[in-house]
Amino acid sequence: MTIRDDGESIALFEPLMIGEGSPDRSMLNDLALDLAARAAAFRSSLPVSVATALSGLIRSMNCYYSNLIEGHDTHPVDIERALEDDFSADPEKRDLQLEAKAHIAVQKWIDEDGLTDRPTSPDMILEIHRRFCDLLPEELLFVENPETGERLRVDPGKLRERDVVVGRHVAISPGAVPRFLERLHEAYRRSGRIDSVLAAACAHHRLLWVHPFLDGNGRVARLMSYAMLRQSLNTGGLWSVARGLARNEAAYKRHLQACDEPRRGDRDGRGNLSEGALAEFAEFFLGVCIDQIDFMEGLMKPDRLRDRIMIWVEEEIRSGALPARSDAVLKAVLYQGELARSEVAEGLGASERTARRVTSALIDAGALKSESSRAPLYLAFPAKLAGRWMPGLFPER
Repeated sequence: MTIRDDGESIALFEPLMIGEGSPDRSMLNDLALDLAARAAAFRSSLPVSVATALSGLIRSMNCYYSNLIEGHDTHPVDIERALEDDFSADPEKRDLQLEAKAHIAVQKWIDEDGLTDRPTSPDMILEIHRRFCDLLPEELLFVENPETGERLRVDPGKLRERDVVVGRHVAISPGAVPRFLERLHEAYRRSGRIDSVLAAACAHHRLLWVHPFLDGNGRVARLMSYAMLRQSLNTGGLWSVARGLARNEAAYKRHLQACDEPRRGDRDGRGNLSEGALAEFAEFFLGVCIDQIDFMEGLMKPDRLRDRIMIWVEEEIRSGALPARSDAVLKAVLYQGELARSEVAEGLGASERTARRVTSALIDAGALKSESSRAPLYLAFPAKLAGRWMPGLFPER
């Protein structure tokens, strides 16, 4: 089938960056530098073992909030169950658990340096979409044409072949999409440090403006921006812009819609679209990033985190849910970062059998993790305990 191309000029979605001559550029540069400094300071403040454990929980959080923006509410506890292949008997909830599991698999692939090119590369954008949709249940691969009611199947990693309208925005013809994706990549692939941070915001909107897929564009755009920030700031996956976007969803969508609007006059840049609106979105986006780092930094302050965890373990011991002396083991892990299994019995002044019983109970409770039965113990951050250990990370069930 010949895919219609109306021959639209790539100038239609210019500017792709905030120009150096923009009155907003100095402020945005300062925001980008502030974001970079805060991201580096937060990452360096965490022991490696804690950062590794935390990044797994952040994947679930990122997935939860990104899907929530799309109207799909799958709580991180249910996401955690899905990762252990424990699915709901309700088909609809099961499908959403599978969707969450797919999202996390793609982010894990990104975190493990699976991208072979820049996140804005058309090949990588297609690969993110393919990997996500390949793991979706069949029911979630269909969208409905609002005008005709026709059910259309979304092909993983395949650009749309139909016209789409998103709100008031009439997207470019399907045949023009590859041309616009190439221009998008060309504009962002050689960005310097400050530009690469700003690009994560600007590319986010411009990809949504192109709307390359029948469905999944929002998730792909947020994963692309996540990957861009991970590369430019070496975030380590320790915070999530998706949480901030979801908590400010009305402003997020209002900014995106404003960025679709044409230039507001001769002083609004030189492109077809409003540079001022793009600058306002970039300011909003970078501000959300900074806010999320501040939030995570507050949660992870060592003394406060230790206090919350120790209060929890003491309550669990009193209720009989954990054996006596569990607090001593958990306290040692909190202060040392990890604990060799051979040190547990010695630290408790107890037998090897008692040490194994305490260790197993803490692992079963989700408080500790270990790569094998002989590997060191380190802190875990399970979603089921997040409400006590890290209040506010996501809503209570």
